[in-house]
Amino acid sequence: MKCIAIDDEPLALELISGYIQKTPFLEFVAGFTNPFNAMNFLLKNPIDLVFIDINMPELSGIELLKALPVLPKIIFTTAYSEYGAESYEFNAVDYLLKPVKYDRFLKGVNKAYDLSSLKKEEISVSVNSEPHSQFVLIKSGSKTFKIATDDIFYIEAAGNYMLFYTLKGKIMTLLPMSEILKMLPSNTFVRIHKSYIISLKHIEVIEKSIVVINKTRVPIGITYKEHFSNIIKND
Repeated sequence: MKCIAIDDEPLALELISGYIQKTPFLEFVAGFTNPFNAMNFLLKNPIDLVFIDINMPELSGIELLKALPVLPKIIFTTAYSEYGAESYEFNAVDYLLKPVKYDRFLKGVNKAYDLSSLKKEEISVSVNSEPHSQFVLIKSGSKTFKIATDDIFYIEAAGNYMLFYTLKGKIMTLLPMSEILKMLPSNTFVRIHKSYIISLKHIEVIEKSIVVINKTRVPIGITYKEHFSNIIKND
């Protein structure tokens, strides 16, 4: 989904822009501190989702949206809860109160994704039916990636999505973590956190509460720590 962010506060704009850029199914197109520049941009460019502050000098977020002939999907970002009622006028996807946390941001953009036409192109994961499969088939839109299980570094949960980090890059899926665990060989892959599955073959360093894989520090959850320790000892 193509996104822009509009906020007269540079730090708030930087925060939302950063959130957009770290979310796999969002594309950050531009950020604006000047609402007039943002309005001119929106009049000339198709955008799927707009993050917009309400209380801005000279031209408020509400006034800006009223000037647009066609409205994209809207997520309001504001420090003032009293504007919530006005957001319904624009059928806003969500209303985020500052300071915005990433988990709350994800909840809003997941809702926007569910409402978008991109939902028709859901990404899913499948695997061949052989009992000891050496690869998974990861489908993305019209493309299907055949990924050797040995090439998978780790898998991370991000909202409703799962991210495969592989030698071929990062691939996203909507399949639940429980289903992914069933697909992967249990002697190679282990869940070490509520949000992470790792490949034992790619572990570089094990610290007290961290595993380093492909130069990335992956946390070990308290709930999974004992199980992971037993696996390492018996490996």
